[in-house]
Amino acid sequence: MADETITLYEAIGGEQTVRNLTKRFYQLMDTLPEAAHCRAIHPQDLAGSESKFGDYLVGYLGGPPVYMEKHGHPMLRRRHFVAPIGAVERDEWLMCFRRAMDETIDNPKLRDIIWAPVEKLAFHMQNQEEKPS
Repeated sequence: MADETITLYEAIGGEQTVRNLTKRFYQLMDTLPEAAHCRAIHPQDLAGSESKFGDYLVGYLGGPPVYMEKHGHPMLRRRHFVAPIGAVERDEWLMCFRRAMDETIDNPKLRDIIWAPVEKLAFHMQNQEEKPS
């Protein structure tokens, strides 16, 4: 019997896990005082952001291309350019994502595999220079 390769999407539990992850991510961003800067650059109502981010993560992790089917190419940097994303916002976003991942994805090895490209993506999304101290 040949080894079957599965996607990260399948390995973490598919759609339900991705939706749990994004729901928890936005709950944390919305409630943690230490995420206030990141929260401030998001819409008042986070439902649309949560839905789109969940759709994006489904495809990003190897599931069906839900985001592309609904919204076209993600063009993430261009879509986020309207929001001032500096080091503080980026780091708060990463903190929320890391905590949400720790709470919703059981396998630490899978979390580590997901973390590296997500962290790289967050740095790529930064569009404001760091302010000198």
